[in-house]
Amino acid sequence: MQLILASNSPRRRELLSEWKIPFLAVPSRFEEKGEGLSAEETVSAFAEGKAREVFSRYPGAFVLGADTVVAFEGEILGKPADAEDAKSMLRRLSGKTHTVYSGVCLIGKDFFRKGIARTDVTFYNLPVEMIEEYVAGGKPLDKAGAYGIQDGYPIVRSYQGSYTNVVGLPEELVRAFLKEGNIC
Repeated sequence: MQLILASNSPRRRELLSEWKIPFLAVPSRFEEKGEGLSAEETVSAFAEGKAREVFSRYPGAFVLGADTVVAFEGEILGKPADAEDAKSMLRRLSGKTHTVYSGVCLIGKDFFRKGIARTDVTFYNLPVEMIEEYVAGGKPLDKAGAYGIQDGYPIVRSYQGSYTNVVGLPEELVRAFLKEGNIC
């Protein structure tokens, strides 16, 4: 049975490839609208919406949908609108702890699993010069919370939970669902 990743995320594609799981990437056309939802509700609804949309086009496959957000002080920090927004997010997160949530949904014929992974992440105090350099390099502009734990910058002091969740696809949860579906 074919596995389809309902995403165009380079990080999710890279992670699945590293795990030696064969898949096809098909971007979802699901429209992400989540006004008034909590971070957990948002990632759960978006992961399911992405998976269902792609499954409607590939009903003979297993479809994996995922969504990741950064939650800080009751607010969801998505992808920054521009460089100034990225700098602002990084300044807000500097020296503090925030939470990364990823929703995962796996759908197949007569199969449905959905779950959420949570990782608490604490940043170092980030010097203004480092924020400027990091944002100027462009890496934070397509990531929730304006950073990537895997980007090679000394941003994250510590984390409690799944590293791959912070990257964008929680390996432990995904592997458990794939095993239940007899995919790997």
